[in-house]
Amino acid sequence: MRNTFSETLYAEATANPEVYIVVADISPAGSMAKFSSEYPERFINVGVAEQTMIGIAAGLALKGCQPFAYTIATFSLYRPFEMIRDDLCYQNLPVTVVGMGAGVIYSTLGGTHHTQEDIAIASALPNMQVLAPCDPLECIEATRWCARQKNGPVYLRIGKAGEPVLTADAEPWQFGKLRYLRRGSDVCILTYGVITAMAVEIADKLTAQGRSVSLVSAHTLKPLDREGISSALQQHRHVVVIEEHAPQGGLASQVKQIAWDVRATCRLDTFTLQDAFIHNYGSTNDLLAAHGLSPERILATIG
Repeated sequence: MRNTFSETLYAEATANPEVYIVVADISPAGSMAKFSSEYPERFINVGVAEQTMIGIAAGLALKGCQPFAYTIATFSLYRPFEMIRDDLCYQNLPVTVVGMGAGVIYSTLGGTHHTQEDIAIASALPNMQVLAPCDPLECIEATRWCARQKNGPVYLRIGKAGEPVLTADAEPWQFGKLRYLRRGSDVCILTYGVITAMAVEIADKLTAQGRSVSLVSAHTLKPLDREGISSALQQHRHVVVIEEHAPQGGLASQVKQIAWDVRATCRLDTFTLQDAFIHNYGSTNDLLAAHGLSPERILATIG
């Protein structure tokens, strides 16, 4: 997904000379290297200085530019949080903060590189918009939207590498609206981001059991499509939320709130990361399983 992001941003920068990229200690490769060599005046690497990255991006936005601030997710959002709050959100500047490798993708690097709380933190900021594409095709749509919008700051949560294409036959992408990858009538799975691939596996197994399954990408976490979620809760007998995020402040907790508000009568199951730092060394799937996120556990729970 990071390569797709770089390729899309390069295309947008070629068409729009106001697009800038400010990175923090990320070595340019692929299309990012092409960007830096062809447009060196619009590629700024501040090194290990994430607060400076945000400050420069804010200054560029004040001059009418369309800047992206890009590095590993924990360092793009957590370390410069005060600058994001005051320099970007307080002034409502159209800067896209890109969190690459979000969730527990950097499984072997420990809690310093695990982005478990980013949706909650970013969503709590006034004026901040939050996008989390589920595959390379959604990443293209989200990146293009960020490069062309003037609504204010955006937190763009993306994966790292190797994510499969899941949305080739999905309904059209639209900012702020749920996107159905498939429609059914019995079970509705709400999800977003890289873990959508696991949700697809679960949906396939439920379908093989004879259930009619809706699979939905909630790619826009803020502003959240409350009307769309309300409809999903009312139109399905069973709703399942799967997300690679802490239980507080993410999609699961918001869906529960909406279910209460609309007096939903469907069964509702939510699966999230634990509210804990899991000291487990292994692959991303190993760490997800240690958090309780695996197809086997989810299928056993939802029956």
